[in-house]
Amino acid sequence: MIAAIKPAGSNTRGLLAYLYGPGRQDEHLDPHIVAGFAMLGMPDPGRGEDATLTELARYLDAPVQLRNSEFGKKVTDQVWHCPVRAAPEDRYLSDAEWGEIAQRIVEAAGIAPAGDDLACRWIAVRHADDHIHILATTVREDGRRPKLHDSGLRVGDACREIEKDYGLRQLKKGDRTGARRPTQAEMHKAERLGWDQTSPEWLQGRIRAAIPHVTNAEEFIAYLEADGIEVKVRRGPSGDLLGYAVGRPGDLNEDDEQIFHPGGRIAPDLSLPKIKARLESGRPEEHPTARRNRPSTPWHQATDALDTLHTGMADDIQAQAHVTALGELLEATAQKAPAHLKAELRAASKVFARAERSQIRAEDRAAQALRLAARDIAHTATGPDGSALAALLAALVWATIVAARWHEAKDHAHQAEAARRAVQHLQAAADRALAPMLGELAARPPRQEADRVLANDVRAAVPDHAERILADPAWPALATVLADAEARGHQPHQLLREAAAQRELTTARQPARVLIGRIQHTGHNPARNRRAEAARRRSTLAGAIPAQQCRTPQPATVTATHKEQQHGQRR
Repeated sequence: MIAAIKPAGSNTRGLLAYLYGPGRQDEHLDPHIVAGFAMLGMPDPGRGEDATLTELARYLDAPVQLRNSEFGKKVTDQVWHCPVRAAPEDRYLSDAEWGEIAQRIVEAAGIAPAGDDLACRWIAVRHADDHIHILATTVREDGRRPKLHDSGLRVGDACREIEKDYGLRQLKKGDRTGARRPTQAEMHKAERLGWDQTSPEWLQGRIRAAIPHVTNAEEFIAYLEADGIEVKVRRGPSGDLLGYAVGRPGDLNEDDEQIFHPGGRIAPDLSLPKIKARLESGRPEEHPTARRNRPSTPWHQATDALDTLHTGMADDIQAQAHVTALGELLEATAQKAPAHLKAELRAASKVFARAERSQIRAEDRAAQALRLAARDIAHTATGPDGSALAALLAALVWATIVAARWHEAKDHAHQAEAARRAVQHLQAAADRALAPMLGELAARPPRQEADRVLANDVRAAVPDHAERILADPAWPALATVLADAEARGHQPHQLLREAAAQRELTTARQPARVLIGRIQHTGHNPARNRRAEAARRRSTLAGAIPAQQCRTPQPATVTATHKEQQHGQRR
């Protein structure tokens, strides 16, 4: 059950005209009052032949008019409007049940506390099976205004209890970190203009897409402008950036003026201070495009960064930072992934955005490695090879599972649900990325004797999961991966042990598939030759000895030669 409190209005008669009217598409049927502050004697235009909307509006506005006649400052925001809607799968609720629900809503909101005879005047109008509208005027009978601070939270809590008591679909409890819901006007405007998303939703996607590409707030504003977004900034006397608002091209008001939305109103984590904190925490020492001497690609570096994510989840403020940075890495990966994977990865990034924020304040610097990995991928000019992408997607799946479990442990219901939905999209992308490789690997399996040896390595390295791995249809491909790694000098049992330590296999649907990505990532380079490394260290140490130390044996040699000459003379 959803109760959506609307912004305060001033026209009681106008709202009643909508509630008792036919609706925008003739969807209003039999509008009538199911509950109110004083049912006896209250006019109901839906039931009384002589009752009018004007009469009902005057009845509700009476305390407002009385206060305005006695005080100099008039009340002009007296209309409190709260639609309450049941879920599509919920059972039919009678008028009496809707009346009880409305009573509980106004009590929770502070409109009409239980036992308060001087509370605000209100009514609940039903004009459809699945919802009601509560209308109240926010001046009490004693002339005071009601205390409505945090009424949305209290009403939400009441809805969760109502769902339990009436056997309705139970929704998750909110924590005030969700993005603002689109208004009816925004949804109708998007439909009228042929847009798939409302302006705030569209702008949120553009803002999140920009973050991995920039290193400071000024770059952020410039990137948005270059992306075709209308941007209005607020600066202090010194020229420092203090705030920003963005507008969608073509989104104009009735005066043909651009409509702007402050970043913090679009989503709580998109305010300028929060974006600044994230960007400053991930600022590299040099521009990502200049760091070209690294031994591995940005895709491998991102997988390496994800391998350490679980170590930062014990501390809450660091865990929140890692989850937020994980969202940036998802966004960067979606932007640079091959075309056949983009749809699933973009869907994963979009739904995971809800999991990026909670009431826990993030220590952003704790996630610098992940944030730099996201920035490097965003700036890379080349796509990944198949094995690097498969390894990264497998790591992203596991990292998102870790994020979901952390949110569950913290009772972040909406965030945990968002992370679980992201896992589904990521798993689909990972399966699609791995499919061509599985066929190629399975086509060149190791010899039968080598396969038996590798199977024994599996039983020795991961005994608890060995039978599931060997029964997995992807086992022939995993055997090929292990044989390839062994040819490069790696020990298969060691690779298996390390891979299982990085990602627990109990919840893996197909453990052999999971291990393929992990082992390909670990074993893509030749194994370290410790003897060669030792020889290089000795050579380096020898070259570092000062020249005068190299000449110190010379006097001894001269002395020895001189003695030999003297000995010869003596002979």
